[in-house]
Amino acid sequence: MKNISKQVFMGLLVIGMTALLLGGCSGQKQEATANKAATASKLIVVITPSHSNPFFKSEALGAEAKAKELGYEILSLVHDDDANKQNEMFDTAIARNAAAIICDNAGADATVAAVKKAKAAGIPTFLIDREINATGAAVSQIVSNNFQGAKLGGEEFVKLMGEKGNYVELVGKESDTNAGIRSKGYHDVLDQYPELKLVARQSANWSQTEAYSKMESIIQANKDIKGVICGNDTMAMGAMAAIKAAGLKDVIVVGFDGSNDVRDSIISGDIKATVLQPAYRISQMAVEQADRYVKNGSTGEQEKQLIDCVLINKENARNLETFAIK
Repeated sequence: MKNISKQVFMGLLVIGMTALLLGGCSGQKQEATANKAATASKLIVVITPSHSNPFFKSEALGAEAKAKELGYEILSLVHDDDANKQNEMFDTAIARNAAAIICDNAGADATVAAVKKAKAAGIPTFLIDREINATGAAVSQIVSNNFQGAKLGGEEFVKLMGEKGNYVELVGKESDTNAGIRSKGYHDVLDQYPELKLVARQSANWSQTEAYSKMESIIQANKDIKGVICGNDTMAMGAMAAIKAAGLKDVIVVGFDGSNDVRDSIISGDIKATVLQPAYRISQMAVEQADRYVKNGSTGEQEKQLIDCVLINKENARNLETFAIK
């Protein structure tokens, strides 16, 4: 009996030791898994158009500053307005199990599938600056009130033009929802003045270089241009450069965005006005809402959020800094 009891005791001891070892290994694996999940959940992926445009760079910088403040890591990517490239970046965010995606998208229609794919993978998307043509896919769509802002710009343009004269409109990328909304906002005001004559309307695809070349051609056919209203500041800078190169004087140029370059041009007396859309703050709002959503499962806000724009002219231009009023 003693021998049997000793054998039983030894058997139980072995079983106990094995269980302890296995339990320890299992605990280590669970802890490692938990740590891995915790690390992954601290990554926010920010996807924007090219940082060569200071507006989009400001978005990335704003998101990065707020993410770091809230304890997140950030991966900043550039899609160059290429929907296929953007789709690959969404795949990267999914593969890295990001906590959230902040995106200024590459197309209102082309982006829908990518956002839905991220949602299916359990990764929420927070859109900034540009909307997509779908609801319920992204958690938030935080955009400037482009129509309200364009009306502000249009009203200032009318005043500067003295309610009459020939003018040109440079429009943004045709596939971008904001380009159409801004143009509609401008014309909601401008079309009320019969002595304002639109002599040319062309897309310069948000590009300074393209705006310069388009304006060169337009000026050759229209030497009596009195004003140019632009869908963004980058095109306004290109238009202003072409006007100067052609030796034209006193041509009214108005932009949209609120860049430091146009601020400096306004202060120097060249471009007359722009409309500030607070890119830096909007991207920070997106990160704040992502943080609330990750922690609470809700942002506490509606999906679509419009942020009002501010007119910038010679009276307040010196208060403008990096797409924000000081």
